[in-house]
This record gives sequence, C-alpha cells and structure tokens, in this order.
Amino acid sequence: MGIKSLPSTITMPSEVMKQNREVVIAEEIGRGRVLTLNRPNNLNYISEKVALMVGQKLEKYEKDDNAKFVILKGAGRTFCAGGDLKVIYDARDSCLEDIYRMYWLCYHIHTYKKPHIALVHGMSMGGGVGFMAPMKYSVVTEKAFCSTPEANLGYHPDCGLSYILSRLPGRLGEYLGLTGAKLKGKEVVAAGLATHFVPSHKLFELEKSLLSINNGDEEDTIRSVIDEFSTNVQIDERSVLSKLSIIDDCFSRETVEEILDSIEAEAGKKGNDWIMPVLKSIKKASPIGLKITLRSIREGRTQTLSECLRKEFRITKNTLQTIISDDLYEGIRAAIIDKDKSPKWNPSTLDKVHNEQLDLIFKPFDEHDLELQIPINEEEYRWGGKCENSIYCLRTK
Repeated sequence: MGIKSLPSTITMPSEVMKQNREVVIAEEIGRGRVLTLNRPNNLNYISEKVALMVGQKLEKYEKDDNAKFVILKGAGRTFCAGGDLKVIYDARDSCLEDIYRMYWLCYHIHTYKKPHIALVHGMSMGGGVGFMAPMKYSVVTEKAFCSTPEANLGYHPDCGLSYILSRLPGRLGEYLGLTGAKLKGKEVVAAGLATHFVPSHKLFELEKSLLSINNGDEEDTIRSVIDEFSTNVQIDERSVLSKLSIIDDCFSRETVEEILDSIEAEAGKKGNDWIMPVLKSIKKASPIGLKITLRSIREGRTQTLSECLRKEFRITKNTLQTIISDDLYEGIRAAIIDKDKSPKWNPSTLDKVHNEQLDLIFKPFDEHDLELQIPINEEEYRWGGKCENSIYCLRTK
C-alpha cells in the first residue's frame, strides 16, 4: 500500500499541546501536512488569527508539489466550537474582519485542490461543522458530536452551512438548523456531514498510517487506509435519523409557524415522545433567528457555494449592525455572559417578524466592495479576495 515508517514527531490526537502557544500548529510529515487547532482551553474557537493561519497554510500546501494531502484536527477534547461568541459580543461589528477571513477560508476549504481530511474527536459546532463537512474525508469517532445551534442565539447557520444543510437528505437540514439538535458519532456519517466512522481507539493509528503514505498514488491510498480503519454505520431505531419521514413532513412546510403547527400535531401521536424536546427547542429560539435560518437554508437549495457564502456574509454584517434586531447580542448575553438562560427576544413572537424586515437582512449591498470577495466561478482568481485587500481590513489600518 506504499506505507513507510513514521517519523517520531507525530503527536497523539488527544494530546493538549500546552508547551506550544501557537493557535494553529503546522507540521510537515512526509507527504502529509497536519494542521492542529490549538486552543483546547477555549474549545478551539476560530479566532481571526486561526482563520488567517489556516488560510495561509492551505494556500501554501496547495501550491507545494511536495504536499500531497492535509489533515485538520483539534487539540484536546474538542475539534472546533466555531466562532468565539464572547469576542463577537464585545467587539460587535468591529469583528467583521474576523468574519470575512472565516468565510473566505470556508470557500477555499470547499474548493481545495488536494485531498484533505478532518479527524473529529469531540465537539464540532457551528463553524466547526463548516470546517469539517466540506473536507474530502471527514472522520468522526463515537466521541464526536455536531450541532448548528445558531437560531437559538438569534443568529443563522453560517460558514457555508446554508449550502451544506440544504443538501442533506430530505428536510434534515431545516430540522438541524431550526432546532440546533445534536448528532452523535455514527449519526454524523449517516446524516451526510462526515464520510467515515472510526472508533476513537483507532484514531491515532489511522493518522499514523496516513502520514506513512509514500507511493505516489495518494488519492486511492488515502481512501483505502481510511476504509481499513472505519466501521459500517448502522443507525439505532431510537436515533432521530430513523424519524426522517416525520421530519420531512413537518419541516417541508412553507413557514416556521406552519412547521410548528405540524410538529405539535405529531407530538400528540403515540410513540412520538421524541418530538417534545424538538418543540421546546424551537419555541425557545429567537423568532427572527428562526425565520432568517429557514429562509437562508431554503434559498441555499438553489444557490451555488459562492452565492451562499456571500448571502451569509450579508446576513451576518446586518445582524452584527442590528439592522432590524439585537437578538444575537441578547442571545449571547443570556447564554454565556449573564447565563440566565432567559433571553428577551425582539421581536418577541414569530408573527411580529415580517418579510419586509427579512428583505433588509438579505438584500445585496449597494456598494460591491462591501461584499465577500470570493470567486463566482472557478475561472476567476483562485486565492484572490483576501481580507487584507478588502474594505474591512483597510478601514482598520
């Protein structure tokens, strides 16, 4: 299979690299390149520096003929919990530079020209899912779990998630986006958010084998190595994924209100106890977050990746600037600042959120320079549009 002995520099996936203060640790081992998100005490949040460093390394490796594949993993017990909500709360719209870098990076992860592999052991939330799901190979263990809880905070699934969620089976994307429900281990693979399930006790050996590849046919060998370590996925009848027919029926309704009515009707039927937490989750979420999320995912079904990311950037910019509501800041306050778990949403109910308000959030900017500068098609500049050349970085210099 073209496997050689592995250099002694490889570190255990679970090892917390406290001695290294870099937020991203980059290693070049044989034909492989390893990027480790190294903020384990901060859930490996994606900071501006993290997005910058990962983007720089991915560009370097894509252009390097000696680099044949890239592995992305997280130090400690978390893969990546997405953006740092405390930073967003404190910085308000001055963090748009960070957001720009993150979305620009997500585009290049989706369109990367070489095989890339996510090794996911532990939490992957929000932007973390946006990092792992587009990878050529996404490997999860039984300790992995994923969720997109943004609507619960008055926000929306971003980092390309309107593209990703809209392409899951049936109406699973709407379900995950509106409820913030967790998928665990094998469920992540079955849902289409990962490609392989590998038991955690085999993860280190898998990484070791990948980094030992040395036969000039990396693409086929990578797949063979991962297949060798992975196990088949069978979903337990208690999993929410065994309820897809009900999910498809409820979450295919046109509006959030109609979705709620449908869920309430199903909740009254025998054997549907699993629906009550779903109902409670949606009713507790931000009304405007729910409506933005549903519209964004629905639009994502017919949009390209670039269109989805540009749209998400508009929504985020307008949300951070409280164009129609300050629900995001209120959601963060209630969840992680004051931790009272009692957000005061504004508007307070779904019927008070109007389409005209949503139109303000979604509409393209009047100035083209304000848009996320990513290629509309593959013939355009590959690594152009960097934040350094955007209005968002230039205004801070």
